[in-house]
Amino acid sequence: MMPAAICVISVSAFLQFFVLHCRSLLASCRNVELSAHVREVTGVATAVFAADDFYRLLQLVRLCPERRDDRSEILAVGTYFGFLGVLRRLARLSVPRVAAWAEQERRNCSYFAAVVLDRRISCSRALLTQQAAENI
Repeated sequence: MMPAAICVISVSAFLQFFVLHCRSLLASCRNVELSAHVREVTGVATAVFAADDFYRLLQLVRLCPERRDDRSEILAVGTYFGFLGVLRRLARLSVPRVAAWAEQERRNCSYFAAVVLDRRISCSRALLTQQAAENI
């Protein structure tokens, strides 16, 4: 009985830290203004993304050259996005307030993906400019 209790406490502590880590990643991107390039590439005129845009944005992120510093963040937020989808479905009928919160967090995940896309596009443009300057 004791090993089961230790396992449950460990898993719940891990989930708590994981959720807090992901929410801090989302909060760090919340005030970042997206460039016109990202709006053009995504086809979204405003900075408001739907929760369902997340996977489409991740596909665009994967088309850009990879940066080592954001790989783990993308993986963590992608896992968090999946967790929120399950939570939203479970809470939709019984706890609508939790379902609404989960949907808002999923929209924040989409905005995070747009910010990562913006960073990768900026990095790619800088590399292209640098290579063009070296070839002249």
